[in-house]
Amino acid sequence: MTEAAPDRIARVVLVDDHRMFRTGVRAEIGRTEATGIDVVGEADDVESAVRVVAETRPDVVLLDVHLPGGGGVEVLRRSAGVMTGEQSVKFLALSVSDAAEDVIGVIRGGARGYVTKTITGTDLVNAIFRIADGDAVFSPRLAGFVLDAFAATDTPPVDEDLDRLTQREREVLRLIARGYAYKEIAKQLFISVKTVESHVSAVLRKLQLSNRHELTRWATARRLV
Repeated sequence: MTEAAPDRIARVVLVDDHRMFRTGVRAEIGRTEATGIDVVGEADDVESAVRVVAETRPDVVLLDVHLPGGGGVEVLRRSAGVMTGEQSVKFLALSVSDAAEDVIGVIRGGARGYVTKTITGTDLVNAIFRIADGDAVFSPRLAGFVLDAFAATDTPPVDEDLDRLTQREREVLRLIARGYAYKEIAKQLFISVKTVESHVSAVLRKLQLSNRHELTRWATARRLV
């Protein structure tokens, strides 16, 4: 990675419910002398995230969308007080999800950008500094979701069936509909195969579907794939 100027440091908090992922991110970008990133705190759920952000007042929070306790949107809602003022805390969503509703939800909540976990370490460092400077940063194609959402004049219709699903269930649903095997989903979402199976069973039950083929047709009809 390109070495940052010694007088430029960005203080960062990592919020993600997977400890191994946080460890990997810290190892990749947290070498302050090389990257200019100083990881000043970590959190794995909504409660700890709100507390750590309030205590450390970092420049940027790397925020996962799906968290125990209400998700990234809830962290943003409860952290509204630190997002204003001269030394405001800025939020950059860092998620495995590239779903339009996830992107739009956190941007409406106050996040300044949204990147997926496929981002490289170098690009993530650059994104953090851009967010700290007040820019907006998005992974390719995700910006289009935001532009479309804020350009729309009509409120999108409520999908009661989709609303029955949790954020994680929607994520699993989308990957199933894209043809991913259970093992591939488990690897991508950093969960066990057994947990994937439990989510699929819950989705099928809530939507009153019988198998993954029906589930795929259901998701495709709603343009969730």
